[in-house]
Amino acid sequence: MVWPWRRKTRRTMARIAIEGPIGGGTRTRVLKALRQVEQRECPALLLRIDSPGGTVGDSQEIHAALMRLRQKGCRVVASFGNISASGGVYIGVAAEKIVANPGSITGSIGVILRGNNLSKLLERIGVSFETVKSGLYKDILSPDRALTEAERGLLQSLIDSSYGQFVAAVAEGRGLEEEAVRSFADGRVFSGAQALELGLVDSLGDEEAARRLAAELAGLDVEKTRPITFGAPPRRFAGLIPGRSQLRAVLQLFSLELGWGGQPLWLYRP
Repeated sequence: MVWPWRRKTRRTMARIAIEGPIGGGTRTRVLKALRQVEQRECPALLLRIDSPGGTVGDSQEIHAALMRLRQKGCRVVASFGNISASGGVYIGVAAEKIVANPGSITGSIGVILRGNNLSKLLERIGVSFETVKSGLYKDILSPDRALTEAERGLLQSLIDSSYGQFVAAVAEGRGLEEEAVRSFADGRVFSGAQALELGLVDSLGDEEAARRLAAELAGLDVEKTRPITFGAPPRRFAGLIPGRSQLRAVLQLFSLELGWGGQPLWLYRP
């Protein structure tokens, strides 16, 4: 499709915000927005990240799309907000430059997979499961029993593979040796100021500082260029309800515990 305003948008900075846990909904919204940025040939993208992380595959797909956008010539600058940890870092290292607030919470480079062992509770209330399965590991992480040693080893191998992919992406994106990344990629979190010392970010500053840097890199007017936001989350009726932020936090908690249980996650869990 030929955009009628393409000539104008070639001098426009785009902005995409990634907020909250990264899952399928976020991936769909952000990938659509990135396609629009590419089609309109925006020379710069300000990527605002305020997320504790999320699922592995969704984070990887956004990272890959950002890398393709950069190959098209778009200058991408990430701005770390209140928190940009784990999967937020994975996405962020796809940017050419990263700007973080001095007090931003970042890091938490690692992978977590959680299940629930409810066997004692189920035994107490007299509930048991009858399982018929096609293979030895088909009911792995079943809540009615503990993991066997073989199952634990299998899942650890899965986590180690995902962790290696994470470390490699950070090392490549930040121009660091993998061993250097592994020295601090043990799940610990950092302030933005600490991340600067480690080479995880390029400079300290707010979103305005990131906007100015993106404009400079793309040769845009630093004083006059204002970003246009793509892929804003749709407003919902729930937004009219008092206390909606608390309701959103509760829903996210249930989503993490129930919807993402048993999945490898790049997620900071405070």
